[in-house]
Amino acid sequence: MGAEAGTEKGTTQRRAQGARERILTAAARLFAEQGITATGMEQVATEAPVSKRTLYLHFRTKSDLVLAHLRALAESGSTLEGVLTLEDLDPRERILRLFDPPAADAAVARGCPFIDAAAEFPDPESPIHAYAREQKLLMVRLLAALVRELGCEEPDALAEQLVTLADGAASRAMVLNEADYGRHARAAAKTLLAHALPGTA
Repeated sequence: MGAEAGTEKGTTQRRAQGARERILTAAARLFAEQGITATGMEQVATEAPVSKRTLYLHFRTKSDLVLAHLRALAESGSTLEGVLTLEDLDPRERILRLFDPPAADAAVARGCPFIDAAAEFPDPESPIHAYAREQKLLMVRLLAALVRELGCEEPDALAEQLVTLADGAASRAMVLNEADYGRHARAAAKTLLAHALPGTA
């Protein structure tokens, strides 16, 4: 009886985890296609597909779902910030990878999801806006560490400049529907790096 109960419990947990993953996958697709505000919880449940009861068991509110979605993106490494942690690349190459065209199915194909989320939840006190801000500040810290490693004497200032280029390029790529728009920012980033780090151009 004990073994049977354990097996049944394990099956239930796997089903629950599977439902959660389907919900997050559906939410990510819908949020990217039509925006967070325009996506309703019922639509997410239909797309998952799960019952509304199951959806609300996993995510009590839409804000909970949005936060889980943003955390999943951050953990996936598929956002702009993710490329800065690729240890198999040298620091300069990681920086320049910020401006590469995203993969066709990447989370950043439609711009930066953290900037998008902050724009849809403009209240600075909103947990969603606060999480987006946290990720954008993390991006600056990661860049500052990389340019410091390259020998930059003013890493914080250079990191802010590079972040501004990367975020601006991602936003314009989305607005203009031009995936390769980052090439313009990449050229500017090379100029900044050459000026701040002689011998690295």
